[in-house]
Amino acid sequence: MPTTQYSPEAARRVVRVVILALILDLLSFTMPWDFVRQEAGRVHSAPTLLSRTLECVRTLRAYLLPSTSSSTRSSASRWDLTLLGGLLASLFSFCQFLISPRLGKLSDRFGRRRVLLGTMVGNVLSALLWLFAGNFAIYAASRIVGGLSEGNVQLSIAAISDVTTPETRARSLALVGAAFSLAFTFGPSLGAYLSTRTFGKGSIVHLPSKLASAFPFLPPTIQLNSYAVPAAMTVVLLSLETLFLYLCLLETRDWKISTMPASSPSEAKSTRPSSRPVRSPAARQARLRSLSRLHLLFLFFFSGAEFTLTFLTHNLFDWSNAQNGRLLGFIGILSALLQGGYVRRKAKGASAEQTARMAMSGMQACAGSLVALALLPLVAKAKGEAALAKGLLWSAAAGLAFVSATVVNSLNALASLETDEDDMATKLEERIDKGHVLGSFRSAGQLGRAVGPLATTAIYWTVSPTAAYAVCAVGVALVVRGMRGIVRDEWRRGITFKEE
Repeated sequence: MPTTQYSPEAARRVVRVVILALILDLLSFTMPWDFVRQEAGRVHSAPTLLSRTLECVRTLRAYLLPSTSSSTRSSASRWDLTLLGGLLASLFSFCQFLISPRLGKLSDRFGRRRVLLGTMVGNVLSALLWLFAGNFAIYAASRIVGGLSEGNVQLSIAAISDVTTPETRARSLALVGAAFSLAFTFGPSLGAYLSTRTFGKGSIVHLPSKLASAFPFLPPTIQLNSYAVPAAMTVVLLSLETLFLYLCLLETRDWKISTMPASSPSEAKSTRPSSRPVRSPAARQARLRSLSRLHLLFLFFFSGAEFTLTFLTHNLFDWSNAQNGRLLGFIGILSALLQGGYVRRKAKGASAEQTARMAMSGMQACAGSLVALALLPLVAKAKGEAALAKGLLWSAAAGLAFVSATVVNSLNALASLETDEDDMATKLEERIDKGHVLGSFRSAGQLGRAVGPLATTAIYWTVSPTAAYAVCAVGVALVVRGMRGIVRDEWRRGITFKEE
């Protein structure tokens, strides 16, 4: 496949475009979709999909946690809606698990830019479904459409991997993590503010006469849901993102960075990565499978602990949504600062071994934070230890911020490095398709995110919070052991390369 030579400045421009677009995408994603809470409060003459779903959730909650059966109606409703929100998030992640490899394969065939613009159409459609959702069924459909069309994250990682060298890869991918942290910190606040606004009395939209005459099958008036303003802002953000990508993003699939004309074999050779010895495609495929397993297992345990954190603070300290918001905001802001500062400095010119060590250090911090959370209920119940318990909570939160800043970005960088030796392959069947590989890698992580919260919540409610976090801590410790093997292998490869 022919490649196109580009300057390093063009590569930096692509990274800037991708990150700005990703921030718009994630801001639109992280606004709270309060339609479920609003719809749950309505009185319907006949059973609805939401009422049936909530009834199933109540039955599950009563089975897993019988003590909540005697709770007040408002308290029990809060449990039900929180669990339902987790189920919807798991549904979204499961859709991502299904579609990510296919989107990656399409991007290898048709290009990152074209497929990314195609997925943006699906994202806008998802937001429009939410905007005009008159019932929970349409809202759930919008989540499914959004999950099956959300390709911005994986295609952004693929595009950045296309235009960066192995030495600058981890540093650039740290910006992806920073975009996540910023969006998940400020997006919910923006959505909460917009949810207090309406389009006017009744939120009724009258179609223009010309549009109504051109499409007679459309109703002359459309009733919007009461939380349509955040949905409308989502439509605006996604539309701006689509236009921005169309105007500014270059195709990166066949990209090759060059600081000189590649007119001779020696000059072309100088553009190849020189920091790692060449391995066979079979060895690289085996490494990718190992990384995918670690990615799945880590996110299984981490996302489960992350989802139940607000349950823990509510049970132990009776924290409100605002107090939990401050805790999550602290984690997000600290994570963004770490990724924009510490992680980017450490990742500058980092070798594969150093990147693997950063991932392992984040996993070790995760295990330590989970141990702290496992001990927290025991400390909180001790007399006179309230201050110590809250100190332990905030220390664990700081550890989780470090985890968010290091692990997934480093794993993404390691996976992308295994696709950088394609030009060494002598046969077409030996080549590794970057988009498909990174899509499959993300798919594994999304499966962990889909199942982890459900499994951890079940342990949390049926056994105890201490048991749930202890299981997660042991699980992450086993993942650390697997990561240590990759660090050792990269160290040996580096020694072999130096000897050669």
